[in-house]
Amino acid sequence: MSLMRRVIACLDVRDGRVVKGTRFVALRDVGDPVELAARYEAEGADEVMFLDIGATPEARATRLKTAERAATRLSIPLTIGGGIRSVADMADALRAGADKVSVNSAAVLRPALITECSAQFGAQCVVASIDVARSGAGARGARHVFVGGGRIATRLDAVAWARECVARGAGEILLTSIDRDGVRDGFDLELTRAVSDAVNVPVIASGGAGSASHVCEVLGRGGADAALVAGILHDGVTTVREIKAAMRAATLPVREVAA
Repeated sequence: MSLMRRVIACLDVRDGRVVKGTRFVALRDVGDPVELAARYEAEGADEVMFLDIGATPEARATRLKTAERAATRLSIPLTIGGGIRSVADMADALRAGADKVSVNSAAVLRPALITECSAQFGAQCVVASIDVARSGAGARGARHVFVGGGRIATRLDAVAWARECVARGAGEILLTSIDRDGVRDGFDLELTRAVSDAVNVPVIASGGAGSASHVCEVLGRGGADAALVAGILHDGVTTVREIKAAMRAATLPVREVAA
């Protein structure tokens, strides 16, 4: 039986509010995280991802109070990320109600963090978040990993780093195209397929969702196991229910949404 493809609602949170921007900048307020989390679950989201996007740039720990309030309203899996720098930070996030925890910049700076967290809590709890931007000419330029909320370039190749994350114990990859983030012209299918083909764990595609058809493309041709959606939900361009209807029409295996 085919694994179900997932739709994950993303809440980028700053100062207790959900925000959305383009290519990680020009942020605007779009709502209350607890209310939005509950709404997206009711619409049929398979999971919710709560990312404290100010934690790493501001060199502080994740603010968990808002995430904890959201967790009490949810019966679907919740991933918490942003500012996770240690096993203790991951433990705090799990205690706050997370089912999974996302690590990003700190893991690039010290890859052993993935190994330690996986050994302590299990690979199923560890999501390696990888922010990628292309450099060089054309759409097929070099795919480099960025850290610090997408502000700092590294020399790491995205596919190679994804492989290392899995080898160190990550149970899932969250792959975000900075170039596509908030632009709504479709996911980076080539990048997503390259990473999906390179690892044996689920890949969540992020960055570029502008329509239900874009979600279907990345779950089909892109090879992703899940699609992260944010702005098109926040702004009412589409709903989780409509996305899942399009997935069924595209014969993608999908968890049914209650009427």
